[in-house]
Amino acid sequence: MAGLDNTDAELDVLYEFNDFAGRLPGWAARTASFLGETGLPLALVLLIVLAWFLVRRRPDAPTAVAGVLWAGPAAAVTWLVNMPIRDFVARPRPFVDHPDLEPLVDGKTGYSFVSDHAGIAMAIAVALFLVHRTLGLVAFALALCQGLARVLLAVHYPTDVIGGFALGTASALLFAPPAMAVLPPLVRAGARTRWLGWIARPQAPAGAAGEAGAAGAAGEDGAGQRPSGRPEPRPSADPGLAA
Repeated sequence: MAGLDNTDAELDVLYEFNDFAGRLPGWAARTASFLGETGLPLALVLLIVLAWFLVRRRPDAPTAVAGVLWAGPAAAVTWLVNMPIRDFVARPRPFVDHPDLEPLVDGKTGYSFVSDHAGIAMAIAVALFLVHRTLGLVAFALALCQGLARVLLAVHYPTDVIGGFALGTASALLFAPPAMAVLPPLVRAGARTRWLGWIARPQAPAGAAGEAGAAGAAGEDGAGQRPSGRPEPRPSADPGLAA
């Protein structure tokens, strides 16, 4: 099998993936190409929307919504940070140095390290995990699939994907503190407006609602009745009747 006699283990993995991709039927290859290029990134964007919908009514809604919103800027920061890294390392795409590889997508130019797709996917996954554990785990699974898809398409080396995962994680975590110092106040301010009130509508905890009802009942009792425990005074006897 091509590439298995290479001493570079990374190339062995890459050739194994490429051989598997070459055996896929046409529809499966097109599906893998779509998922690796567009489908998985779109699924992560939809996951951000779902996360916002689930946290917008939490008691800590402004902070939770801000955490979800951070997923978008975290992805953008990862992409921006990668630009100088990619140009500095200047690693050609796998199919450029190894013409016997058959990429499943055409028109891929630029350098290979690190993978933008993998980095952006991991940045979104880390940001969502900080807010919603279940959706964060789903996002991690999608990010892993994204990385594997980039190797399957023969447009990235495995280390390009690993580097992307590391960069996305670092960007989402290191820039989160300043972002979370700015975003929650903006969300609170927007939630008070007429046009953005839907962005975050926290619900009061059930216990708080019960206490409010009890307080209202107590006030009503004080307004209309004498407090319990104090007997009503008996009317004094009429002196005329007693005579």
